[in-house]
Amino acid sequence: MMEASSARSTFAWLVGGSQVLGVTSVVLTAVWMGHFHGGFAWDGTEQELNLHPLCMVLGLVFLQGDAILVYRVFHNEAKKNVKVLHGIIHLLALIITIVGMVAVFDSNRASNYTNMYTLHSWCGMATIVLFGAQWVTGLLFFLFPVASSGLRATYLPLHAFCGLVLLALAVGSSLLGITDSLLFSIMLTYSNFPPEGVLANVLGILLVVFGVLMCYIITREEYRRPPNPEEESLAVHFKTLTEGDSPTMP
Repeated sequence: MMEASSARSTFAWLVGGSQVLGVTSVVLTAVWMGHFHGGFAWDGTEQELNLHPLCMVLGLVFLQGDAILVYRVFHNEAKKNVKVLHGIIHLLALIITIVGMVAVFDSNRASNYTNMYTLHSWCGMATIVLFGAQWVTGLLFFLFPVASSGLRATYLPLHAFCGLVLLALAVGSSLLGITDSLLFSIMLTYSNFPPEGVLANVLGILLVVFGVLMCYIITREEYRRPPNPEEESLAVHFKTLTEGDSPTMP
């Protein structure tokens, strides 16, 4: 009993820590773009470009991580409800990410800058495309299943693995974006680099720690959602009705 209580306490601290790191990363990104780069707008200027890092950190990193985390946090909720919440948070992350992507393309077009010429842009675009594909396949396989139970069972581990890979890609792409921005600041004026550089480097470290902590929580067996006998029974009966399988006897 004491071990279980200790595990729950540790889990609560880990989840709380991940949220503090995530929110702090979003706030630091807003402060960085607001204080050092003139704020935000939607007019084709650099202020529109500033929306890009904020949307990516908020959507592709923080909200994507939280969407994955809901299966660990809501142990006692009906699995269908957790699936819906998982899908909604992912959809919100996808919408915010698309806004950030449109902002950078629109700003580059207005400034006659070339699109897709850095490693950051290549990795970022690949992550966004794969993230969208992951959301659509998850919707079709699990929330509104159109595949057989056997195919869903086969795809589930791949879906979970791809989620972690996408989170890692999002963090990595964000770090590349931070590096590109700092290099550009150095070229413009070195005298303003130290305070901005400190903030950006702290942000990079927070994003890495956030990603590592999320992966740790998600991959630990003791934090997995425990089997729900009622849900398993319903799943067996559904499979029997739709595929003609015989339910296994206890």
